[in-house]
Amino acid sequence: MTGILSLTPQGQPTVLTPQPPGGEDLPRYRAAGGYAPVPAPDRLLERIATAGLRGRGGAGFPAAVKLRTVRDAPGDTVVVANGEEGEPGSVKDRWLLRHRPHLVLDGLRLAAAITGAHRGHVYLADPAAEAAVRRALTERPPEVPVEVVVTEHTYVAGEESAVVRRIDGGPALPTAKPPRPFERGVGGAPTLVANVETLARIALLTSHPDAVAAVATTHLVTIAGPGSEPVLVEAPAGTHLKTLADLSGHGRAPAVLLGGLFGGVHGAGWSDLRLDHDELAAAGGALGCGALHFLAPEDCPVAAAADAAGYLAAQSARQCGVCVSGTRALAETLAAVARCENGEEDTAKLLRWSTQLPGRGACGLLDAAARIAATLLTHFPDRVSDHQDTPCAVCSAAPPLDGNRLVVAVP
Repeated sequence: MTGILSLTPQGQPTVLTPQPPGGEDLPRYRAAGGYAPVPAPDRLLERIATAGLRGRGGAGFPAAVKLRTVRDAPGDTVVVANGEEGEPGSVKDRWLLRHRPHLVLDGLRLAAAITGAHRGHVYLADPAAEAAVRRALTERPPEVPVEVVVTEHTYVAGEESAVVRRIDGGPALPTAKPPRPFERGVGGAPTLVANVETLARIALLTSHPDAVAAVATTHLVTIAGPGSEPVLVEAPAGTHLKTLADLSGHGRAPAVLLGGLFGGVHGAGWSDLRLDHDELAAAGGALGCGALHFLAPEDCPVAAAADAAGYLAAQSARQCGVCVSGTRALAETLAAVARCENGEEDTAKLLRWSTQLPGRGACGLLDAAARIAATLLTHFPDRVSDHQDTPCAVCSAAPPLDGNRLVVAVP
């Protein structure tokens, strides 16, 4: 069972609050200041921009820029709350939809007001989340019609062009860009596809205008690893990863998978890193959706990388030839390293692929697989070399399982 923990200072509004069985109902949400009158849209947009709110879906793009682009596009607009959450190590979006659906719907209402949208969608893949959202919509019918769209849970189904494609009745698979959804999205209309945590924070900073900066720069982080129960944490930006590791029982971890599977595997120096998009990017990683998977001292980073790459290869949309062949090659070669069946030529291949493949697929899946290989070679070159000579007891005892060990349960 995944637990929850808030590190926000006392008195600061928080997204991650304990909820009664069945989640937060309408009276409880209203009592907390929810569904307050909508500020003037331009004023609200400026508040979001000043606060520096960045999207929580993975890329960390400035939320105000995305909102403004859709608002300024010609014609009708559409807003989408994206809660598909394809990362196996993340649970934050499903937790929000299950336990605080009104907070997400309130954020969707505000996003519709800013962009002038006349319809919205909640996009998800979790049956419990679907039930909670439908109940919340019954409790308070929205001003703007909102449709709940259910999709299959896959790694790529939450990519924004896949979201649009599925809502329009097609498969939840990415499409080539351009156009991007803000240019031509659902039904051909300019569309805002916003992560549900992003929307939740828009609602919270609207109901607590005296704490907008703190709300905007706090993150939900899913922490997992062997030997202890996973935990969903709300932590301020700038929190050291070592602090999060210590609180969750992983203080002695030799390595960490950052940002779900998108930020790679990082070794020495990870404990000096902080919860910050730019700092993690400068270190060759990514905050992504905020999922952190710590390795135990006895774990092998080669096995972890092979596990992650195997998961990504299995989750390929099978649309882009370069992704199909690239992720398969990375996964098979990393698995061969774990089995001690590799040579120096395999290491050279991994290095070459890690620099040549990023940016060549329709979505970020291929980039994630390439970064897994690149960071393994950067942080653990000796461990990779050791696998050429001596059988690894850890890898032999626990061969790659296509990432199943990385899946976290929702609290």
